[in-house]
Amino acid sequence: MEVVNALGRRKTAVARIYVKEGSGIINVNNKEYKEYFPQETLQYIVKQPLTALDKDGKYDIKVNLDGGGYKGQAEALRLAISRAMVKIDIESKSPLRKLGLLTRDQREVERKKPGQKKARKRFQFSKR
Repeated sequence: MEVVNALGRRKTAVARIYVKEGSGIINVNNKEYKEYFPQETLQYIVKQPLTALDKDGKYDIKVNLDGGGYKGQAEALRLAISRAMVKIDIESKSPLRKLGLLTRDQREVERKKPGQKKARKRFQFSKR
C-alpha cells in the first residue's frame, strides 16, 4: 500500500496527514499523539474514525497540525483521518457518514465590527 494523504480543517486549524500500513503509531508534529493531546477527550476524538471501523492499530499516521486551539486541531485531525479511511476503502464511507465524521464543521469566529466591543456586543447606550 502506498502512502495516502488527506486534509482536515476546523475553525482555523489545518491537519495534513500521511497514512500508511503499520502498527498504529500516530505522530503529531513529531510527538506521540497522547503527548500532544494530554486530555483523554481529545484522544478519543482523534481515534474515533479508527475505532468506528475497527482499524485501530493497523495504520501509521504522520500529522502536520497548524493553527487553532487543541479542540479545533483534534477535530480537524478527526476529519482528515476519516477522509483518508474513505480513500483507502470506499466501503467505510457509509458508517463514517452515519456517525457524522465526514461532515466539515464550517463554523468560524465572527469578526469584530468597528464601533462595537465584540462581534455582536455593543457599547452601552446612553440616552442623555
